[in-house]
Amino acid sequence: MDWTKQLGRYVIVMLLQVLLFDQLQLWGVCHPYIYILCLLMLPITLPHSVDMVIGAIIGLIMDVFCNSLGVHTASCILIMFIRPYLIGAIVNDKDRLNEQISLRSIGMEAMIKYVVILVVIHHLVVFSLAAWSWHHIGFILLETLVSSIVTISIIIGYNALRYR
Repeated sequence: MDWTKQLGRYVIVMLLQVLLFDQLQLWGVCHPYIYILCLLMLPITLPHSVDMVIGAIIGLIMDVFCNSLGVHTASCILIMFIRPYLIGAIVNDKDRLNEQISLRSIGMEAMIKYVVILVVIHHLVVFSLAAWSWHHIGFILLETLVSSIVTISIIIGYNALRYR
């Protein structure tokens, strides 16, 4: 794998997140976090500890730009902790995965399951920690639902275009 190309893609996604998607406040409940695409598409050959460190770094970068006091860091570390177990549960033949999760390597159904589960967990943790209270559980769930639908659509659309 060409790491410079991969790093360039991650920089572009992070810039899009900070400069475009963070500025969108659709209906007051939609906050698409496409930056987690960087985490979801990491090579599966990386050691689990490296995944966790990368998750912490990307979360910390987002926390700095969003002024969110560790909310994104906690969410990213959690999904990176869950990721290898989820891959093992969703992908029947893990041996056929050479390096990276993609539509081509795992198929549409497994890709949708993978993205949906991790995006919903990420968003639920972000919005729960940001609210810091369960008094607004209805609003937290609404934010999670709407934001997850938009984020999942963007991530699946990106993958469909990339591996078409």
